[in-house]
Amino acid sequence: MANHKSALKRIRSNEAKRLVNKYQHKTTRNAIKRLRELTDKAEAEALYPSVVSMLDKLAKKNVIHFNKAANLKSGLSKHIAAL
Repeated sequence: MANHKSALKRIRSNEAKRLVNKYQHKTTRNAIKRLRELTDKAEAEALYPSVVSMLDKLAKKNVIHFNKAANLKSGLSKHIAAL
């Protein structure tokens, strides 16, 4: 176990950040799944900007790699174009 006050605080803050990152990542994955299930192009185009925003935020905070975010956005835009 950690011996220093700063190390104990770091453990607490890391756990809090891990939970926030986990929640946001899961929320984004659910939004992507919802977007992929849509068959109406207008609805998909309306939802797309919010999903892209979520992906960009995750990439900015290093929850996911920025290339993965770019690949997901590309795949989603191809899906919308094919509708």
